Amino acid sequence: MKCNVGKSDRAIRFVVGLCILGAGFYFHSYLGLIGLVPLLTALLKFCPLYLPFKIST
Repeated sequence: MKCNVGKSDRAIRFVVGLCILGAGFYFHSYLGLIGLVPLLTALLKFCPLYLPFKIST
């Protein structure tokens, strides 16, 4: 797995993921679990959706 997520992209994904998780907890909604996706991609430094488009930040 080659890293395809840069530092600024990781930071944005991390903050957005935390915000979505926080909103899910605040509103008592399971939709907040969607925030795990940007958090995991930020922590793994890899986004599978970037592969078909040949994007690397």
